[in-house]
Amino acid sequence: MSTTSETEAHGPVDFALLEFPRDRLTGEAGQALMDLVEAGTIRLFDLLVISKDADGGVEVLELTDPGGPAAGFSYFAGARSGLLGDEDVQEASAAMDPDTVAALLVYENTWAAPFVAAARRSGGELIASARIPATDIMAAVESLEAAS
Repeated sequence: MSTTSETEAHGPVDFALLEFPRDRLTGEAGQALMDLVEAGTIRLFDLLVISKDADGGVEVLELTDPGGPAAGFSYFAGARSGLLGDEDVQEASAAMDPDTVAALLVYENTWAAPFVAAARRSGGELIASARIPATDIMAAVESLEAAS
C-alpha cells in the first residue's frame, strides 16, 4: 500500500467565470481573490480577463494595464499554467453578455488537501462530485426560514 503525504495530495480543481458590468468594476473582487490566495485557501493556476463589447467583439485583456478594466486583477499577471486556451476563451465569451468584462479562473481548493490526504490514507476514493449553485442554496434557506 502506498502512502500519500499531504504535500502529494491536492484539493479539487475548479474553474469559474465571473461576469461584471463594465461600469461597475471596483477592483474589490481582485482584492478578495488575492486574500484567498494569500491565506492558502486556493491556489490560482490561471486567470484571464475577457472583455466583450456591445457589438460582441471579444478581447483577452492585459492584467498589467494600470488604467484598464482588468487592473483589479493586476496582482495575478503571469498566472498562466496553460490549462486555459483559445477554445476556453471562446466558450467563456459565448456565455457572456455584451458590454461586460469577465474573469475566467482555474484554481485548486488547497484547503481540501489535508482532507484528501487523510481520505487516501484510509483507502477513500472520490466517486462522485457536483456543484450546487449558490442561488439554489439561498432559495432553499429562504424557504426553510419562511416555513419556520
